[in-house]
Amino acid sequence: MDSITIDVRTGGSAVVRDLTRECADFCRDRGDGLLHVFVPHATAGVAIIETGAGSDDDLLTALDDLLPRDDRWVHQHGTPGHGRDHVVPAFVAPSMTVPVLGGRLTLGTWQSVCLVDTNVDNPNRQVRLSFLPG
Repeated sequence: MDSITIDVRTGGSAVVRDLTRECADFCRDRGDGLLHVFVPHATAGVAIIETGAGSDDDLLTALDDLLPRDDRWVHQHGTPGHGRDHVVPAFVAPSMTVPVLGGRLTLGTWQSVCLVDTNVDNPNRQVRLSFLPG
C-alpha cells in the first residue's frame, strides 16, 4: 500500500471542497486497485457528490437544517454551535473507498470526491490518500 497526506485549507466557513483532481493525480499510472480516502479529524468527512451545480451548497444547507448551529449541543467548546460539528462525521463518514482501473478513478460522470468541513474553528485539514493495488 502507498499512502500520502495532503494539506487542505478550508477557510473560516463551512465548505465542500472538491478533491477529485488530487485523488486522480495520486492514482495516475498505478494500474488497478482501490483508493482509500480518510480524514483524520473529528469534525469533517468525505462524500461523493456532484459539485458546481448547487449540490455542494445543498449539502451544507441540509446539514444546517438537520444539525443546527445553536446551543442545544452538550459539546460546548469553540464557536457557538460547534458541538454539531462533532456530530457531522456520523452523517458524512470520515472515509471512503473508490475503485481504480488502469490508474483512473471509476467515478460516474458527475461524481466528485469531496471534503465536507463545517468546522469554522479549524481552517487547516489533512486528508490521507492510500492506494491498495489489486
